[in-house]
Amino acid sequence: MVNVIWGVFIIIGIIFSFFNGKVDLINNEIIVSGKNAVNLMLEMLPMLALWMGLMRIAEDSGLLKFVARKLSFVLNKLFPSVPKDNEALGLIASNVAINMAGLGSAATPCGLKAMKELQKINDKKDTASTAMITFLVLNTGGVTIIPTTIISLRVLHGSAAPTEVIPTCILATFSSCIAGLLLDYFIRRKNGNS
Repeated sequence: MVNVIWGVFIIIGIIFSFFNGKVDLINNEIIVSGKNAVNLMLEMLPMLALWMGLMRIAEDSGLLKFVARKLSFVLNKLFPSVPKDNEALGLIASNVAINMAGLGSAATPCGLKAMKELQKINDKKDTASTAMITFLVLNTGGVTIIPTTIISLRVLHGSAAPTEVIPTCILATFSSCIAGLLLDYFIRRKNGNS
């Protein structure tokens, strides 16, 4: 649906530029936007590679498993329908830990594997289970302690203090996570789901 909306906006913009005689402006903007997108990607790639490498070291060293064990008590309360020895809880914990480091793209494989494991224990294969919905809420509104992408963007654009956003990001993501989980809990209770 979003693709259709953006497609309509683009077509309207092109038609509007024809009627106003500003086709050159559209052509220039397409070229400049493409160039800026490639430059941004090339500038951010080293920072993301560094953080993803550090997360790989944390995974290989067992740090993520340690964090997963520490989070297991909370996760057992959030996901009461998931058996305590299920692999999904470890994958969810890894996803949460990686998201806390601000590496959402690096957390995607763990998130997809967690959803796959949750689907295995789902009774209704054509409908998302309550555990799947809770995980989606936790993943979307998750707490970020080190917003690496924001910091790297601020560094790239010459910020004098690129890390000063950390307390604000922690507060904002913590608030959104708690609000989302509370809403999820109340809706589950209202619908009689555990």
